[in-house]
Amino acid sequence: MTGEPLTDIEKKIARMIQGDIDLSLRPFLDMGSRIGIGEKDGIEMINGMIHRGVIRKFGAILRHKKAGYERNFMIIWAVPAKQVEEVGNRMAAIPEITHCYERTPPFLGRFNLFTMVHLKADGKDDDFLKMLSNTAGSADRLVLASTEEFKKISMGYFS
Repeated sequence: MTGEPLTDIEKKIARMIQGDIDLSLRPFLDMGSRIGIGEKDGIEMINGMIHRGVIRKFGAILRHKKAGYERNFMIIWAVPAKQVEEVGNRMAAIPEITHCYERTPPFLGRFNLFTMVHLKADGKDDDFLKMLSNTAGSADRLVLASTEEFKKISMGYFS
């Protein structure tokens, strides 16, 4: 981070993007018009804040149930250390897996690959789990089903 203070317009942008962004074809055009700047200028200012280290992460939060994903599982795998990257790449290519990452140190000393699965329709979970086991090359797993979706909010630094 450069230590450069935020301008008043950057603070306005930060206030707007720290919360929900409008569902719009051009949300940054809409945002810019509310604070008196163009779409391109707003995007450049956001990129500048990212480059300066003021913004560490910029991403979307999906509310799974509202999007129609009724069943969610965290499946953790014990995969040989030499195969974690290869298996992780195969798992990450599966559309139902939204997160796939290596855990170091391994959870409980052996579970080193974590996958988050989101499924829409009621279906054949056993068949899906068998397919995942084949993909992982391992049946050594723990399946943790989501029973509740908690409120997801962004931190608010500017009010």
